[in-house]
Amino acid sequence: MAHNLIALAALKRASGCKLLYSIKALPLQAVLEQTLAYVDGFSVSSLFEARVAAAILAGAGDIHLTTPGMRVDECEELAQICTHISFNSLSQQQRLGSKLESVSCGLRVNPKLSFLDDNRFDPCRPVSKLGVDIRALEQRGLPTNIQGLHWHTVFSCKTVKPMQKTIARMQGLLTNNRSQLQWINLGGGYLYPQLNDYSAFIALIQALRRQFKVDVFIEPGKAVVGDVGFLVSEVIDCFESDGKNIAVLDSSVNQHPEVFEYQKSPAILSPEPGEQAVVLAGSSCLAGDVFGEYDLAHVPKIGDKIIFKDVGAYSLVKANRFNGYPLPDIYGLNGKACAHWKQDSYAAFYQQWNTGDG
Repeated sequence: MAHNLIALAALKRASGCKLLYSIKALPLQAVLEQTLAYVDGFSVSSLFEARVAAAILAGAGDIHLTTPGMRVDECEELAQICTHISFNSLSQQQRLGSKLESVSCGLRVNPKLSFLDDNRFDPCRPVSKLGVDIRALEQRGLPTNIQGLHWHTVFSCKTVKPMQKTIARMQGLLTNNRSQLQWINLGGGYLYPQLNDYSAFIALIQALRRQFKVDVFIEPGKAVVGDVGFLVSEVIDCFESDGKNIAVLDSSVNQHPEVFEYQKSPAILSPEPGEQAVVLAGSSCLAGDVFGEYDLAHVPKIGDKIIFKDVGAYSLVKANRFNGYPLPDIYGLNGKACAHWKQDSYAAFYQQWNTGDG
């Protein structure tokens, strides 16, 4: 993770942008604490995330929130915790804006530019719930209490071209409202350390700051933790099905739900690749609980370890206890030292479902 933070800090220095870690990717305390030396604050999506961010930052950084799900009964506490809130809709802004006057308020804008073929993670998909249609804002202007604009248009992007096109689309709205704007949040979705053109990114940020005299924020999540983290599992059964080798693991896609959601097989650190086709399956009763079919050096045996890599983002935070299986143990690896941080328990499982009757 340190290599990503160092790369992001270099981009921050060169461009003058402000850096927020989007904690929805992995809100683990040790991760948040490690980012503190590099970031200007955290990006959050809920009251609970905001509370965690406030506890870690202890007043020493910004907390930006945007969510379609903001509730009126949470506004008082959010106003005390957050420094910036971007309303997701004009309705949300009109209903809740008066309760958040102590916060620097913005609007999330939908630029109506789609760069993704898969609607499941396209923020600008047709009939999107995310952000105010830019055309409505161009017609009516910004509400008077809006100080910032926020947008997010991509997913796991390694090229700066969508950012260039989006900023070009936003130029009119930015120009017409420059007198009231104090900040712009370019959102997440970019794998910043892996961008194909750092100079173009730096030039874009510098141009925005110079032209509109605003603070420019970026909020990477997966860019910080996406290529770190391991899921260590053990083979607990082996057999053939329709001529294919099946290895059942003691873990499940419950512990990495994006495998099932996006039908993406995670990369393997161990065992080594080879010519033996093996289906690595999770241990739940869900038929689609399958990590994927892999070509391995040998067919795994019961007791063998299977280690998936680059699973830091959106794995633990989405993990669940379906079928009554525990959440994965969490370990911290520092060089050769390994510390056991957390272990799920039957007591936690029981308490989750206990209705207080016995």
